[in-house]
Amino acid sequence: MITRDFTTKLIERFSNPCEKIQVILGPRQVGKTTGVLEFAHKVERALYFTADGVLSEQRAWVENCFQQAIRENKILIIDEIQKIVNWSETVKRIWDQSKVEKKSLECILLGSSSLEINRGLTESLLGRYELISVPHWSYSESKELSGMSIDDYLVFGGYPGSYEFIKDFERWSQYLTTSIVDNVITKDILLYQAVRSVSLFKQAFDIISHYPSHEISYNKLLGQIQDKGNIDLVKHYLNLYQGAFLIDVLEKYSVKPIKRKTSSPKILHHCPAFYGRLLGQRIVNEAELKGHAFETLVGNILKNNFDKLYYWRDGNHEVDFVFKYLGQEYGVEVKSGRRKSEKSRDKFLKHFPDAKYFWVNINDFEKFENDPKKFFCI
Repeated sequence: MITRDFTTKLIERFSNPCEKIQVILGPRQVGKTTGVLEFAHKVERALYFTADGVLSEQRAWVENCFQQAIRENKILIIDEIQKIVNWSETVKRIWDQSKVEKKSLECILLGSSSLEINRGLTESLLGRYELISVPHWSYSESKELSGMSIDDYLVFGGYPGSYEFIKDFERWSQYLTTSIVDNVITKDILLYQAVRSVSLFKQAFDIISHYPSHEISYNKLLGQIQDKGNIDLVKHYLNLYQGAFLIDVLEKYSVKPIKRKTSSPKILHHCPAFYGRLLGQRIVNEAELKGHAFETLVGNILKNNFDKLYYWRDGNHEVDFVFKYLGQEYGVEVKSGRRKSEKSRDKFLKHFPDAKYFWVNINDFEKFENDPKKFFCI
């Protein structure tokens, strides 16, 4: 069994009394529950509960979970916490009361719906929690689990439960669509957010799944959706997809915030499987598609390691990714076989002369994925 990084982080944090609620947040089917159960087994002092299926007396159920953990002096783990109505208010009241009464209480909360969890965190639990993000499975993890090649990962990567089907593409694609994508859209988005047309909303995600790591205008997306809405509708859809761990939307890098907000978005899918289920082996057989797919892979690693990620463009000159870390600007160009001019680098450095510039290619990808900060000499 592969121990994911977040499980190791939990073990380290609870080696001493943990004064903050630990919130584990990430997509469905990437091992969050498996990881916390592994943690519970190793520390031997945890109580695990799941809110899945708790329909009545929800507040009383949460209180009973906390009181049992306090009585037994154990770490409380509650999975699928977002399924409890007003969960954050209940947790806040119990947590604050335990501090006033000086009762020992340690807690881990898990959730799949970023939209619902983030609302509760920002409204009720400010200053009381630490967030641990659990991403989709990386290439190195997938390679260790199933011997997956980089080309396989560019098509199928992200969800380990699907890897047993990759020799049968139709079966694998059907599984990804029905068991993963449709579930995410239904349970993590539409359960909490209303959209005008469910079929159009699902169609819109399929449309953007054809554009891994593409800069694409809102008007073009709106035209393909074939709806009578406006750009605000497209932005709303993209925001909902972001909240459910399906995509990220990158803005163009500029020192002026208004230019960032008005730029065309660059679509960054959270894992290759989202576009792989629709494009199949074309991704690795067509140089242009493979280049965009590999660029997406690099972008996700950057997004998981640095706070805010952008792209940069000036006319025909572009830099794939730009980010800031500790006040230092970094430009990153992804080399994947697509021919790119070094004039873009020169143009970027002319605009931002103090920036550092790096290339990432397939040959040094594993070194980059293993430790991005070390790769950039940070």
